[in-house]
Amino acid sequence: MAYFFSCDWGTSAFRLRLIHTADLSIVTEISNSAGCANTNQEWLKAPNQKYGRYTYYKNLIASHIQDIKQRLHIETEHIPLVISGMASSTIGMVNLPYKEAPFLINGTDLITEIVKETESFPHNTIIISGVKTAEDVMRGEETKLIGCLNNDNETEQIIVLPGTHAKHVYIKQNQVTGFKTYMTGEFFNLLSQKSILSLSVKENRDFDRPVFEAGVTEGASGNNILHSAFLVRTNLLLNKYTPGQNFDYLSGLFLGFELKDLIGLPEPILLGDEKLGDLYQKAFKVLGIKLCQIINADEALIKGQYKLLVKTF
Repeated sequence: MAYFFSCDWGTSAFRLRLIHTADLSIVTEISNSAGCANTNQEWLKAPNQKYGRYTYYKNLIASHIQDIKQRLHIETEHIPLVISGMASSTIGMVNLPYKEAPFLINGTDLITEIVKETESFPHNTIIISGVKTAEDVMRGEETKLIGCLNNDNETEQIIVLPGTHAKHVYIKQNQVTGFKTYMTGEFFNLLSQKSILSLSVKENRDFDRPVFEAGVTEGASGNNILHSAFLVRTNLLLNKYTPGQNFDYLSGLFLGFELKDLIGLPEPILLGDEKLGDLYQKAFKVLGIKLCQIINADEALIKGQYKLLVKTF
């Protein structure tokens, strides 16, 4: 098996990559905004819903695989496909139940759907389901966790995954025992774009670190965040901060509010992309939280998918 297709199908984004198995490097990729939410709406609007949900989604993937075939001039038949993210949800290609935590960090007890290749779709396919606790859920992050963890460390660990819905994941004795979701990115987007605060905020090309750090400190202070957020408006009205500075203040405010839960706990592992990961690193430093390790989320996703692939086929 020289290659496999890695599909990360989120709520708002679609990404398909051809991966070289020798070193798990990306040969090429297709990325767009055809996430499961939009794809689901397009399927619902399709005339007479000619194709079933699974076939509709599969045909979309097939068209992208054909694009890659033509782009690279290679034979893509019989290359396996691994899909993680929202593809296993009610708005995805097949609705799979969540695996109930705890789950093993090698991924062997996750719930997956295995679809054998056919003449019309010559790709053995694995669709990875998500995980739930009594009060929380994740889809997609479980695959990244599999890719960044190993069975050699039995100490308690905490993994922080930045994002629109950030996750703090707790590991004990080679199992994910629990996790918490924080709507950090979503609240920031709503307040900075849809609320009255949007009149006082403008994305700042010149990052103002002291203002960001002031926001982190305020967010972690224990003060009521509903009041602290309103300061974004008075910051402008009273000529304390510019709209650009307010952008950094509000960003820091929510990061501080999220990350204060980690103060006094074991040193966390940061599992994220470059842009958000950098902001989180700055916030951790303000709060005096030392990071145990920093891991690239894309690399972890690919490694996690490949681990499940070799265990399955």
